[in-house]
Amino acid sequence: MFLFLSKLLPLFIYPLGLACLLMAIALAMLWKSPKRAARVIAIALAVLMLGSNGWLSGWLARSLEWQNIPGAELPTAEAIVVLGGGIKSGESPRPWVDFSEGGDRIIHGARLYLDNKAPLLILSGGRIDWKGDGKGVSESKDMAEIAEFVGVPRSAIIEDPTSLNTYQNAVNVRKILEERGIERVLLVTSAMHMPRSLLVFQHQGIDVIPAPTDFTTTKSTFARKDGSWESIVLKSMPDTSRLERTTKVLKEYIGMGIYRLRGWL
Repeated sequence: MFLFLSKLLPLFIYPLGLACLLMAIALAMLWKSPKRAARVIAIALAVLMLGSNGWLSGWLARSLEWQNIPGAELPTAEAIVVLGGGIKSGESPRPWVDFSEGGDRIIHGARLYLDNKAPLLILSGGRIDWKGDGKGVSESKDMAEIAEFVGVPRSAIIEDPTSLNTYQNAVNVRKILEERGIERVLLVTSAMHMPRSLLVFQHQGIDVIPAPTDFTTTKSTFARKDGSWESIVLKSMPDTSRLERTTKVLKEYIGMGIYRLRGWL
C-alpha cells in the first residue's frame, strides 16, 4: 500500500496533476462564482507554464544533476551497482527489450565493467506487477541480457530481481555485498536520481562512489548566451519534455523528504 500511495499522492503536487486538480475545482465553482473560478484557472495555467519553462526546468534539473559530477577519472572498486528504472520489457510487439531515457544506466555500467573498473556487475531492479509492464520478468533480468549482449560475461553478473524502490535497492544490495565480503562499489544511476540514491546507500553503511549518467542538462547548455527573441520565445513556450523534467525533479525532492521521514537516509 505504501508503494501505491507513494506513486499516487504526489501526482497532485506535480505540475500536470496540480493543474488538473485546480481546473476541476474551477469547474465546480464556475456557476456560483465565475470570477473565483477564473482566478483558479489562471493559477492552473501559471503552474503549467512555469513547469514547462526552459530556464526554470533546466535550473531545477541542474540543482540535482550537478551534485555528483566526477572530478577526475573514476577509481576502481570491487563491484559496479546499476539501479533499474530505464528499461522496458520485451513484451510483444517489441522485438526486444526497449530503452527509456534512463536506459543508458546499464550501458554506462557495462562500459565501466569493460573498462576494468570492477570485476562484478550487480543489477538491481524488479517490476511492479500492477503497473502492467513486463509482468513476471524483472528489470534486472532484462538489464543482464543487455549487459551480456555488449560483452559482459554472465559469470560477472549478479541480479537483485525484487527491489521496487531505491530503499529496497540499497537493502538488497547490502545483503549481496555482505555475502561476498565486498566493501567498495561504484553506483550507477541517473544523475537526477543520484543524490537520493547516494544518501540511501550511505545510510546502509555502503562505501559508495557515484558514477552518474543520463544527464538532462550539460555545461554547454548553460554556457550558451543566445539572447535572440526566437530563443526567448521558444524557451518560454510550454513543452512536454520540460514539464516531464520538472516533474522528475519534484519527484526526487519529495522522495528525499519522504525517505528522511521514514528514516531511510
